[in-house]
Amino acid sequence: MTNKTTDKMKKQVGYNRKWNEQNREHKRYLSKRSTAKSFLRVATKEDIQAIIDFANEQLNERF
Repeated sequence: MTNKTTDKMKKQVGYNRKWNEQNREHKRYLSKRSTAKSFLRVATKEDIQAIIDFANEQLNERF
C-alpha cells in the first residue's frame, strides 16, 4: 500500500468520524430503520400484522 493510498484512507476515516459526530441523530435513525427492515424479512405473518396495526395507530396519533 502506498503512502498516498494510506493518506486518503486516513482522511476518509476522519471525514467519516466528523460526519458521525455532526449527524448522531440521523445516524441513529438510519440504523433503526435498517433494523426494522431486516426484521421484516424474517417476521411471521402475525408479527407483520402487529407492526401494521401499530403503524396505523401511530399515523392516527401523529398526523
